[in-house]
Amino acid sequence: MFNPFNIIKYPLVTEKATAAEKENKYMFAVDKKARKTQIKMAIEQIYKVNVVSVAVINMPGKKRRYRLSQEGYRPSYKKAIVTLKEGEKIAVT
Repeated sequence: MFNPFNIIKYPLVTEKATAAEKENKYMFAVDKKARKTQIKMAIEQIYKVNVVSVAVINMPGKKRRYRLSQEGYRPSYKKAIVTLKEGEKIAVT
């Protein structure tokens, strides 16, 4: 069953993401199993905008040190960069 809220986890609010908003590009953390077409349909249903293209990147987990000698990894996630039609915006913040 297609539920757009299960595919789109949360919008990414970073310096790089806010700078990309000037080019009509928005970044979201998405489900690891989601495809580009599913991401496109989910964004269009949730935010009521027209999506031109979707780029997907698998972000690996970064190595972190816990306490003194224990090491581990932060969880990995999938990032989607969504380009909207000119004149349309998403209120992310």
